[in-house]
Amino acid sequence: MSESLAAVLFDMDGTLVDSEKLWTVGLHELAARYGARLTEAARKAIVGTSTRETIVLVHADVGHTGDIDADAEWLDNRILELFAAGLDWQPGARELLTAVREAGVLTGLVTNTGAALVEVALRTIGRHNFDVVVTGDDVRHAKPHPEPYQRAAASLGVPAASCVAIEDSPAGVASAAAAGCRVLAVPREVPVSHPAAVIRPTLAGIDVAFLRRLVTGDEFGDAPGSVSGSGATAESKPVPGRVV
Repeated sequence: MSESLAAVLFDMDGTLVDSEKLWTVGLHELAARYGARLTEAARKAIVGTSTRETIVLVHADVGHTGDIDADAEWLDNRILELFAAGLDWQPGARELLTAVREAGVLTGLVTNTGAALVEVALRTIGRHNFDVVVTGDDVRHAKPHPEPYQRAAASLGVPAASCVAIEDSPAGVASAAAAGCRVLAVPREVPVSHPAAVIRPTLAGIDVAFLRRLVTGDEFGDAPGSVSGSGATAESKPVPGRVV
């Protein structure tokens, strides 16, 4: 007997809100503090990581061996300033979140971002829109480890296999898939390819019926990991990813 949709678990940065551009500003400013410029390869590698992992990658890229905790605090404070100035929704994200809530389906926010930053972001996306919020401060192991999604599903009291996780990064997709969730990937900054994920270029045109079919398996004649299927609209044409 197939599962039915019990919950939709949303990543935050790059998935619900267009915040990766703000992280880019902060990261380049951090590199500049050491008289260096962050490379594009390092910036892409950072997408979806925790703050501490981000600092390790920045230090490696600029050749610095300083205080990881101090730089993590500096970056969090800078991003906090940028978040406070306002966040833009990603295309189709607000509409889908609203539709899921109106359908009575449980929702969760699952992010590697720290709690202080998430609190600011919730001013835009609305705490009332989520039955559970899991931040980077709530888990021992951040994405790509499955713990964040395992924790969210357990907190909601539903099996991971009945949840659809919506992600934009390779780390997030790997985390959700390892936890046993159905995964919808909407890549933004870096390509995503995973055998357990269905890939779409945007959330525009995605509806609750589409998410239900991801769980039941009725949406696709082809296997997950494909970028084709009957759920795409004129605004949501499938695009290929690549293995990263």
